[in-house]
Amino acid sequence: MNRLIFGPFLLLLASWLALSGCAETKYVMRFDPEQRAGGTTATWPAAPETPRYGYVGELVGEQNFVPETGDTRSKGMKVLAWLVGLFDGDEDRTALKRPQSGTVDADGRIYVTDVSNHAVFVFDQAAGKLLVWNRAMPNKRFVTPIGIAMGAGGQILVADAELGGVFRLDREGKPIGSFGQGVLTRPTGLARDAQRGRIYVSDTHAHDVKVFDDNGILLETIGHRGEGEGELNFPTHLAFAADKLYVTDGMNARVQIYDTRGQVTGTLGQRGLFIGNFTRPKGVTVDASGNIYVVESFYDNLLVFNSEGSFLMPLGGTGKEVGQFYLPAGVWSDPRGRIYVADMFNGRIAIFQLLGGT
Repeated sequence: MNRLIFGPFLLLLASWLALSGCAETKYVMRFDPEQRAGGTTATWPAAPETPRYGYVGELVGEQNFVPETGDTRSKGMKVLAWLVGLFDGDEDRTALKRPQSGTVDADGRIYVTDVSNHAVFVFDQAAGKLLVWNRAMPNKRFVTPIGIAMGAGGQILVADAELGGVFRLDREGKPIGSFGQGVLTRPTGLARDAQRGRIYVSDTHAHDVKVFDDNGILLETIGHRGEGEGELNFPTHLAFAADKLYVTDGMNARVQIYDTRGQVTGTLGQRGLFIGNFTRPKGVTVDASGNIYVVESFYDNLLVFNSEGSFLMPLGGTGKEVGQFYLPAGVWSDPRGRIYVADMFNGRIAIFQLLGGT
């Protein structure tokens, strides 16, 4: 009823404000919108140990974007915002709900898949804007987007578990093709070997990793169901670095490492209840220094290993404060030494900075 009564009035007011020459507000992206670290830099491990990681902030959605020079809206625009809020309820900000995984492109844009929003969130710091892409195909929306990776020529590749395929988007989020339908059962993780033009897709319910070329042609399949070396049991997240493919072998509670020929070269972690053991491993990534990061979702930890597979330290613990997680999912890194964790049930991306060699 309120909308019916005041709708024409609000429309006229908005038109008048637009004609009065209200300048468009420029926005900037802020990593710590709520100053959750209290204005100080949180580091890990705790003193007196040498700090190895620092808190950068978190990504939650529209809240990360603020006016460049404070609230530059005119008095009239503030009145309009107040009226809209009065009659339409609280402002409905676009926000992450259940983030899964992500990647960062060469320009620093951060891409995040969100299964509850059925979309890909794009945090574009340079442009000062948040983009939300929900189209897998021109006539079909994403349902369960999980894996994401950069493809050839600046394409963005997204694996949708329910749609059973990998979908290509251009830099503007426009669907430009897909592959894997009819071949993939339930695709989740994605990784790409840019040098060889190979796309790795973890097919969770098929218990294998399928390898495609950049044209989407299936080349080979790695693994089959089992508990032995090279066998897989519900594989999920993937990472590719330094000619090695890292596969989270979920129900076998380990990460298996393969070379470019699909041969196992190592195994990371083991099942157990101590810190550094795995119960429900999920996301995996490797930073520029060769450190390996694995999300242990059951105990809400991010576990750090060196390039040789030796356990170094944990980050996390159950909660919603800085450095804590609640059922985290994916993890990824960028060339700047930043580590991003999809803190799924807290609806955010927690960001850490590698401060020195571990």
